[in-house]
Amino acid sequence: MSLITKYNVAAPRYTSYPTVPYWEEAGFNPDSWKTLLKKSFTASNSREGISIYIHLPFCESMCTYCGCNKYITVNHGVEGPYINALLKEWELYVNTFGSKPRIRELHLGGGTPTFFSAENLTALLKGIYSQAELLPDASLSFEGHPGNTTPEHLQTLYNLGFRRISLGIQDFDRRVQEIINRLQPFEMVASVVENARKTGFTSINFDLIYGLPLQTTGSMQNTIDKVVRLRPDRISFYSYAHVPWIKGTGQRRYTEADLPGDEEKRQLYELGKLLFDSNGYTEIGMDHFALPGEALHTAFLQGRLHRNFMGYTVSHTSLLVGLGASSIGDSWYAYAQNEKQISVYQELVNKGEFPLVRGHILSEEDLLLRKHIHDLMCHFETTWHKADTQCDAVIEGLQRLQELERDELVQVLPQKVLVTTKGKPFIRNICMAFDARLWRQVPHSQLFSKSI
Repeated sequence: MSLITKYNVAAPRYTSYPTVPYWEEAGFNPDSWKTLLKKSFTASNSREGISIYIHLPFCESMCTYCGCNKYITVNHGVEGPYINALLKEWELYVNTFGSKPRIRELHLGGGTPTFFSAENLTALLKGIYSQAELLPDASLSFEGHPGNTTPEHLQTLYNLGFRRISLGIQDFDRRVQEIINRLQPFEMVASVVENARKTGFTSINFDLIYGLPLQTTGSMQNTIDKVVRLRPDRISFYSYAHVPWIKGTGQRRYTEADLPGDEEKRQLYELGKLLFDSNGYTEIGMDHFALPGEALHTAFLQGRLHRNFMGYTVSHTSLLVGLGASSIGDSWYAYAQNEKQISVYQELVNKGEFPLVRGHILSEEDLLLRKHIHDLMCHFETTWHKADTQCDAVIEGLQRLQELERDELVQVLPQKVLVTTKGKPFIRNICMAFDARLWRQVPHSQLFSKSI
């Protein structure tokens, strides 16, 4: 049996531990969230600052591959009321903190943040800044759609401190773009990249996906050839997560017959990795590649890489505030997710309530396992001390690693686990070894996408 066949199982992406399906919601309430929020803020704000993720969920059309929480509309009248709600939610957090937050990192995600006008984005960000201190070296980034990211968007966000833009490319092949309903010619993307660089943006990221319907090694080669011509500073190379039982109608536009098989999908990944490497990109963590000198590359080399609900970040902050419908906050000691339905989210915030629908308070075991999974994801290694091995979950995790070690995916030393070069594509499987909650309650139905 090949390693691909053996390890291509449903696996979490580990933007958190425990993963969302295993949160114990019964012990969570808004008061406990606020208590742990303040605890984290008091301990970390003066030292490292905080991170903010703002979810802007609106899109004008549906991309069929998309797994994000979004709302499809061409009515831009939704912008004002939503921004007002975001600022009211931010005020709830500021009042809870009790002193001025220091912003280390801020990211606008979606949906499509550039659905919003430059004027409305200005109102949103100035409203956030007015109640906080923006650190001089703060990392500010946003996700842009090549089809509607205008020079005005770029200049406005640059003036507000943004220096990184992430563009959703996915694939340049016309047939693939048609079936995923995301038509954006190379010339359109090239124009946005040129404008971003002229404006002064110092980091441009491309999101690419392998495993999409109708993709072939030939189309992947053509896509990456075009990507390399534009020379983005970072590349996110994600495995397509086909979960139509979760994401519904969009992913039902095509069937499994349209998707590359397991071996073909693996070939797409290997081809991409080879081409990135031959063009000077370094593999960082899971799914990411960066040019030498780029902030993500530097953070990886210096051991500062961090991972949270925003993905990989260059700054370690213990406190992540999630604003907007469906956003998730992380106080390190607890997670909390907002109401997904926009109208309900706005109604709760307008009443002066935290718009939370669920959360989880981390146990001592959770915190220990979270550290090991985080370190594997960020540094391809984790270490432990004698006290760690007094935890049954760690001992069980080390026992599960024995088979992965036989397959040469990891090297287990007396107080350290190292992921081998061969094991990097299987990092999700390696992290699963320490996922005590998953092993104690193996799901009867598929909760996660396949690992490869």
